[in-house]
Amino acid sequence: MKGIKKSLKEEYLYLDFFHQIEGCIFPLHTSVTLFLLSYCDCKIFKVCLVLTGESRDISLENVVPQEVEVQIISRQELPPIVQNCCLPAVVEKPDNFCRAGLAVVLRHIIQKSYEADSSKKEILELLGFKKTCLKACAEVSQWTRLCELTIPLAIENFLKESDQHPTIPAEILQLEKKLSEPVRVHNDDKLRRQKLKQQKAAGVGPSLAKEKTKNKVHRQETSEELDSSSKSLELKVAFSKLTVHEEPATTNREPSHIRKAKASDLPPLEHVFAEGLYFTLADIVLLPCIHHFLVIICKKLSEKLIEFPLLAAWYQRIQEVPRVKAAASRCGIQFLHLPELLTTSNEQYSNLSEIPDVEEQNDASFIGGPRPTMTKLMEKGIEVMFSPHPCPTWTLDWNNLPTAVSPKEGKMSSDRALRKQQQLNNLVYVVTNQAKPGDRIVDFCSGGGHVGIVLAHMLPSCQVTLIENKELSLIRAKKRSDELGLSNIWFIQANMEYFTGMFNIGEHMILCRFADQTAVQLPPQRRLIGKQCMCLVDLDRARAAEEHGYSVQVISMEPESCSPKNNMIVGVPI
Repeated sequence: MKGIKKSLKEEYLYLDFFHQIEGCIFPLHTSVTLFLLSYCDCKIFKVCLVLTGESRDISLENVVPQEVEVQIISRQELPPIVQNCCLPAVVEKPDNFCRAGLAVVLRHIIQKSYEADSSKKEILELLGFKKTCLKACAEVSQWTRLCELTIPLAIENFLKESDQHPTIPAEILQLEKKLSEPVRVHNDDKLRRQKLKQQKAAGVGPSLAKEKTKNKVHRQETSEELDSSSKSLELKVAFSKLTVHEEPATTNREPSHIRKAKASDLPPLEHVFAEGLYFTLADIVLLPCIHHFLVIICKKLSEKLIEFPLLAAWYQRIQEVPRVKAAASRCGIQFLHLPELLTTSNEQYSNLSEIPDVEEQNDASFIGGPRPTMTKLMEKGIEVMFSPHPCPTWTLDWNNLPTAVSPKEGKMSSDRALRKQQQLNNLVYVVTNQAKPGDRIVDFCSGGGHVGIVLAHMLPSCQVTLIENKELSLIRAKKRSDELGLSNIWFIQANMEYFTGMFNIGEHMILCRFADQTAVQLPPQRRLIGKQCMCLVDLDRARAAEEHGYSVQVISMEPESCSPKNNMIVGVPI
């Protein structure tokens, strides 16, 4: 068949299986992953359910799609690299490259499903604009954290308490609030002008927020047969993309009064789906969670349903998306018929705390900058103490090392490659003097693997693990490792919190907001303050390590010009 590729690597998908309650697999991460496999009609992974108990006598009827072949295993049967990670996880043979964590694994399933059959463009579109849906890690993205972590966990706790007197999770209130906020998309000015034109023609603005949640129209009727005057612009845009993979074309130029309208006078766009106008991976993640939440609400707290008109409207609307009902049914999800709800005013959401924007620039906690804090620390006698570098002139013999070991093999200028070599001289010296045969060394936030690859080459008797959230960086690192024939190195694409393994030596470079302002292009005074902040942060880390039984030194790399972030924290267990 056209578009189908058969030469795919064998990959194993590992999912936790705690228990099953009324058609819901715990943890919800597993239910979500199985739903995506069903929606994508994906059969390229070997799926393993990992049990926590001894008994393998479990029923998977009506909760696992029949087309998905499942193997039941114990945790002890997991590959060693997966035993160091939280599930779900995907592993490529020969078991040295692992992807862990819900968002990372789901994005990988989508990409592999599309690679297997490139005619399924709607599958790739789940990744959203510029393929960034749930790409930002949960540590920095409030939206990823809400979808990936806090909502599934909150719903699990809600379901466990359902036999008693469950309370509505705050995370559900946050989601309802999120659905009430104006939608921002890359072409929103154009769409908002079209909406203004629609409202002017109708006399009043047809609002998606006032849409009835009881919708008995089938998906095919929604996109083609409904009278266009009865649908909001948002619905037209959303469902036209689902059917023809492009936004509706406009042939006529907008009237003068529409073109000249001020941006502040344009009506906001309203949510059709979780992230805005388009059906994305976020909707896939939320559907099993919200469905099981609504099941309990309708059974035991029906009077509370009125508090979630937007969530109920989203739940009804998502059923109109092609293949969603069929995929959900194969996973044991039978959609509820919700009563008609009226949308309340925005006053309902006024008491909910705002979901903070990761890129928020006007953070009140930073008013006045770092100087007041630094002054208080100095008044208390707190200052940075550095240990002398034990061997400032030590260097690797770069000329006699394999070419793939050198950072010059990466895509960087010669000056930057030299500075990178100088950084590695410092790090490798410290690690090689601490490491013992059999030690596990972890390079957190490894990027392209410059540190980890050198260490794996220099210390063949140690196991080196690279942990990085960016897939392309880790793929480049693995390519270099394969060229070197390294057998003592693992690659894990995951957020740091998904790594649960033990290690003897760890490299970890993350600095606070002002401590990160040390770049050479910054003004000298600002760079100096950044350096002082960085030193204070590292001092705090050193003290924390000492409290956990380490002898700690804070050392500056040599030469100092090798990096603006040139501190090393060296901790040795006492």
